[in-house]
Amino acid sequence: MSDRPDSPCVALCSTALGDEVCQGCGRTFVEVANWVLMTDDEKELVWQRLTLAWQSIGQTPPWVSDK
Repeated sequence: MSDRPDSPCVALCSTALGDEVCQGCGRTFVEVANWVLMTDDEKELVWQRLTLAWQSIGQTPPWVSDK
């Protein structure tokens, strides 16, 4: 299917510190908290939004390896 990891998490979570949007991956607090409960289609929408958001600021998403 995809070479993406199971989640966008890059172990730099700031939602645990009170941020509404994670400084590491870009997911919202609700997305982080509910990731394991989300359907594959819901997760795909998040993946697409995150990828576009990182690209819009000229950066490679942090979960993409530099192979």
